[in-house]
Amino acid sequence: MMQGTITEDIKKLASEQVSSINDVLAGKIGMQKYRIWFQNSTNMTLTEGYLKIGAANPFISSWIENHFSGEIIDSVRTVTGTEIKLIFTIDPQLNGSQSRLRLDAQDSESALQAGRFREKPKRVKLSELNQNKKLKLGLDTFVVGSSNELAYNAAKLIVNEDKSPFNPLFVHGGYGVGKTHLLQGICNAMFDKRSQANWMYLSAEDFANQFVLALKTKKLESFRNRMRQTDLLAIDDIHFLASKPSMQEEFLHTFNTIDLAGKQIVLASDAHPKQISQLSDKLVNRFVSGMVVKIEPPDLDMRCRICRQFLQRLNRPVEVSDSVIQYIAENLITNVRELEGAVLKVIAFSSLKSEQVSLSMAKAVLAEHLERCDPIVHVSDIESAVASFFGITPANLHSPKKNRTVALARHLSMYLTRKHTRMSSSEIGRVMGGKNHATVLLACRKVDDMIERNIDIHWESPAGNKISKAKAVITQLEKSISR
Repeated sequence: MMQGTITEDIKKLASEQVSSINDVLAGKIGMQKYRIWFQNSTNMTLTEGYLKIGAANPFISSWIENHFSGEIIDSVRTVTGTEIKLIFTIDPQLNGSQSRLRLDAQDSESALQAGRFREKPKRVKLSELNQNKKLKLGLDTFVVGSSNELAYNAAKLIVNEDKSPFNPLFVHGGYGVGKTHLLQGICNAMFDKRSQANWMYLSAEDFANQFVLALKTKKLESFRNRMRQTDLLAIDDIHFLASKPSMQEEFLHTFNTIDLAGKQIVLASDAHPKQISQLSDKLVNRFVSGMVVKIEPPDLDMRCRICRQFLQRLNRPVEVSDSVIQYIAENLITNVRELEGAVLKVIAFSSLKSEQVSLSMAKAVLAEHLERCDPIVHVSDIESAVASFFGITPANLHSPKKNRTVALARHLSMYLTRKHTRMSSSEIGRVMGGKNHATVLLACRKVDDMIERNIDIHWESPAGNKISKAKAVITQLEKSISR
């Protein structure tokens, strides 16, 4: 009898802890994501040493494992104070009334045809799209220079012409170069010029989350009406859809519907469409059929103008000398966010000390920041150098191809990126076609071994078979990326 009571107490405690874990998890990822991916879709069981997460179907299980494992582990640690392992399983009992809801485009399409998601089509109200309010960033505050002039002119053309000559406008570039600013600026300009136009701005992750929620709540038709009845659809970070075939298929239909209606689509990504791994050929072809524009990092003159404009936008404009602005612009060259952060740091220090901003102050305040800032070598430099050396394209490095030349080039790219940038193994893996951090570490160890033994490296080039010593290859590549 006593043993039974103890067992029940343990079960009750575990149940209470699981409930607390869910509460903490919802706070970490937000209620919208929690409702979509966890509420009524998962069943957690806490046992000594691990947390078993049962999901309604393989799609949900895989998504949660890839996107929320860290947050789940943190939530368990917060509640129990211990480290645990996660085990993912499929729990058929969770299907129940949702057994018909498959998170796969083909199943959802057949379900729709069978009338399972059938809703009466209706025209979406303007307020459901742009909600009659402007976004944070506008074209009037977009600093234009040689690095982004083409993208800016294309944006102005979309706003000023009733029908632009290209669809979509696909803007790509590194972090913090102004892609989001440009997309929001287009939407705001559309709001000012054509107040009755239906426009929508969202991230690709928001698109994916709303799609899944529509499937789960049987409102797929409403979701499609909302997305497709737009005069302008602007989607940021479109590369988020890579490796998600069902969502790519849904977006393809959305794209085709808007395009056929003569309406406009604007997209932003951190890479050229052909360099986004695991993106369907159909989507790549649609994207490159429009205007693909790269935004480069700002030059020195632009960086100075960006700093001055940022100072003007502050609630209490601060007087900063040209020498200070020049110093910041010369030493922080990677992106706009880093520039603005440095300016803000100097201004904050000046305010706390109640002193006027000076060059010596700026140097002292930013000394540590400059030591930590990103080096001049970037992933794109490394990929270009390696691809050129081996006679392949940067897109091959992101592809699942495993032939000797591509695999060797990919390993060397991972090694050089880890050596010459401050990117983590996980970040490098994500760039190199969605590989995990263990794959990156293994590749780096292989290259280290090749260099240590200085073995002969063989590869197939467009001119035929090639052979060279490992150290000579690395030396040549490092010379290329440092130019």
